[in-house]
Amino acid sequence: MRYGILFIWLSCIMFSVQANSPVWPKSKAEKWYKQQGWLSGANFIPSTAINQLEMWQADTFDPKAINRELGYAENIGVNTMRVFLHHKAWQTDQRGFIKRVDLFLSLCQKHHIKPMLVFFDDCWSPVYAAGKQPEPKPGIHNSGWLQDPGQYFYTEPKLQDTLESYVKDVLTTFKDDKRILMWDLYNEPGNNGHFDQSLDLLQKVFAWAREVRPDQPLTVGYWIGAAPFAQINAFLLTNDDVITYHCYEDAEQHQLRIDMLKAYGRPLLCTEYMARKRNSTFFNIMPLLKAQNIGAINWGLVDGKTQTKYAWDEPIKDGGEPKLWFHDIFYKDGTPYDPKETDMIKSLTNKNND
Repeated sequence: MRYGILFIWLSCIMFSVQANSPVWPKSKAEKWYKQQGWLSGANFIPSTAINQLEMWQADTFDPKAINRELGYAENIGVNTMRVFLHHKAWQTDQRGFIKRVDLFLSLCQKHHIKPMLVFFDDCWSPVYAAGKQPEPKPGIHNSGWLQDPGQYFYTEPKLQDTLESYVKDVLTTFKDDKRILMWDLYNEPGNNGHFDQSLDLLQKVFAWAREVRPDQPLTVGYWIGAAPFAQINAFLLTNDDVITYHCYEDAEQHQLRIDMLKAYGRPLLCTEYMARKRNSTFFNIMPLLKAQNIGAINWGLVDGKTQTKYAWDEPIKDGGEPKLWFHDIFYKDGTPYDPKETDMIKSLTNKNND
């Protein structure tokens, strides 16, 4: 009798662990990935927005620019975009924010694009405020990009409750939405000197998302070869449904990262690459990724207020044109920066066959 009770007790524990941590089995992840076809796209923000708040706030949300620039993407055959949200835009206008996300998804669907949406971010400015956003600083890469939640996570104790409500509201609203590819819960957790301090929020956002149980997979990008992020990486390898990573290195170094991550047996997507000055280009990286059926999502689509045509560490104080663009594919009017690039992208996405 005691053994029977013990068996039931252990079974309940096992079920509880599984119910609270429903990471996709590898077989489910592989099946999902095969259904998508080869994924290619860019990190997207319209040229009229300097940061996530300017993209999503009511006064500056720009569906005309979004529609136009997604059209540029459709014309070269890509099928996904990686798009950053921001909790402050939701906190300021919850229902309006949800409506704008819904409109954005409809515009993506119009252009045959399934985006992945990003909740949190440890990159660039740790402070922010709702309302009018600053103008770009001449010649500086991402001069107005925002962390989320940034330093306020550590200085405002009640912010955690807001973040939980935000994540669960967005996920609950769109958890069955076929227009969404997947959820990227946290961009580069630990960047900007946060290191493993970001593990707490990372664990929480996965727990909040698992409670909602969206139909779409969950991911956060793995830090490759970065010792300060060891705890974060260990957590991600047991919680990502599909594995994502960033790499701005050349083809040889990129392949080494692929080889390491393939060992974990889950679908792979590179959600940031392409920095021309670092020899990470469309010509040497995109074919490498397609040949191995790895999702290819470069940084930047249209040159705009984020100014990511400038290199991270090489500002041009007078705001002049760099000799070589760092990121981005198109000028604002849709003219390709390098027509040879867009021709090659079309060939890889089979757009030339349409």
